Amino acid sequence: MKSMPNFATLLQRFFIERLTQQRQASPHTISSYRDTFRLLLKFAGKRLRKSPDRIAFEDISAPLIGAFLDDLQRSRGITARSRNARLAAIRSFFNFASYEMPTQSAQIQRVLAIPTKRYTRTQIDFLTHEEVEALLTVPNQKTWSGRRDHALLLVTAQTGARLSEVTSLKRPDVSLDAGAHIRVTGKGRKERCTPLTKQTVAVLKSWLQEPVRGNSDVLFPNARGGRLSSDGMAYILSKHLTVARRTCPSLKRKRVTPHVLRHTAAMELLQAGVDTTVIALWLGHESVETTNVYLAANLALKEKALAKTTPHGGRPGRYRPDAKLMGFLNSL
Repeated sequence: MKSMPNFATLLQRFFIERLTQQRQASPHTISSYRDTFRLLLKFAGKRLRKSPDRIAFEDISAPLIGAFLDDLQRSRGITARSRNARLAAIRSFFNFASYEMPTQSAQIQRVLAIPTKRYTRTQIDFLTHEEVEALLTVPNQKTWSGRRDHALLLVTAQTGARLSEVTSLKRPDVSLDAGAHIRVTGKGRKERCTPLTKQTVAVLKSWLQEPVRGNSDVLFPNARGGRLSSDGMAYILSKHLTVARRTCPSLKRKRVTPHVLRHTAAMELLQAGVDTTVIALWLGHESVETTNVYLAANLALKEKALAKTTPHGGRPGRYRPDAKLMGFLNSL
């Protein structure tokens, strides 16, 4: 009789066989799933007082996973949407396990039955043209890191590339001849080309003259020449935002993340009259419906639509205070 694999072996096979070989998942998906299981193993190890290598499949129960997801929201402050993304990674693994460990079907079904958490779909955040300009003027272009940060923020805000896409860019992915563009690989390993403005081309031409750091051809490397991490990109943005908020007070009211720069690019296209189907292609959206969230958030377009309508007749009323109230006030 074939022996059942232990948890460590099964998890490794899930990443190698299911994600990499069978599904050919993108590097972004693999890194997201990897981070989920890193966090889960740390939580389980602390809760069960076991090292990750000693954790058994039976230990990863539905109650433990539920406690893990709740802890993420309490201790790390993640949103319900991020919580659901972590749960999706765990479900994918347990779906894989259902074929490999049929004797654990009861445990697996309880995990797969964990519901996603409902959440309010808030309107997306984006920056105005003035706010983007205030941010771009902050990096000190007399330094290597300042020139990198300026080019990095400009490319992200102009192209709307995802965080994983912009940090994965290599020098050969940039074409600055006629029809200047960058080539990125998005979700589902789909490649797309995004055109560049003359200003972005000028900045990138200057940046590409910088000496290459390390042995990598990463377009926007870290100080050692390697690929910027998600935390590294978040740190760069946060650092410059702190300064930009001093000269642009409206930035103080906004929570700005790398993804907000992607929203900003989409909103600028929408406000310029670009059709949503084109914006969907620009951003690499699977469906045009995903792009419609920008229509909901664009107050300027709604105001233009309102201006084309015939207003209803309305007459303002006038408040007349009660005589007894006036008597009371006069007696004070």
